[in-house]
Amino acid sequence: MIKTILFDLDGTLIDPKVGITTSIRYAMRKLERPLSPQTNLDWCIGPPIQQNFATLLQTDDPVLIEQGIAAYREYFAETGLLENDLYDGVPDMLAALNELGLRCYVATSKPAVYARPIVEHFGLTGYFRQVYGSELDGTNGNKGDLIRHVLAEENLQPAHTLMVGDRKHDMLGAQENGVLALGVLYGYGSRDELETAGSDYVVDAPGEIGTLCRQLASMRG
Repeated sequence: MIKTILFDLDGTLIDPKVGITTSIRYAMRKLERPLSPQTNLDWCIGPPIQQNFATLLQTDDPVLIEQGIAAYREYFAETGLLENDLYDGVPDMLAALNELGLRCYVATSKPAVYARPIVEHFGLTGYFRQVYGSELDGTNGNKGDLIRHVLAEENLQPAHTLMVGDRKHDMLGAQENGVLALGVLYGYGSRDELETAGSDYVVDAPGEIGTLCRQLASMRG
């Protein structure tokens, strides 16, 4: 029986593509590593930002990676933060889950200081018990660490908890903690990525999350 649902933010509740990719391009220009307009940055949506800049800058130098992150946040904190769109059907889906008595939380690798204003901006705050994210220093940026933190802070039972996300990091983090994993295909991960990472369920649209959770909540166990 599922009693609690942890939601990823980017690619699951909102489409953050414009804000994230524009912030990355700003940072790379500032570091004099400009990207071609044709460069696809969709892969940067989901993974921890430290991993993204290590790949973008082709380095494992923590100083250079931190310079990239600092430049990214110059733009993101002022403008990119709200350059995103709410996926159709998300508010209705969350309302339905609340009506079922399910406890909902946000669990995102995005820093909490950014995630909370985004959730508030889209009028979603009332659907969640709490919004959890990483720290600016990278603490809990790994999804497994973050889920472990949420489980401990909220005294949640892994067997009664479901993680919903669009990338392999969400599925792997759930597995690490004995939590069920639901992958969504309307975000940035493919079916192959999600299933290879160990998703227990996969859905195509937000409305299907509500249908599946209703079924899981009614199961005994």
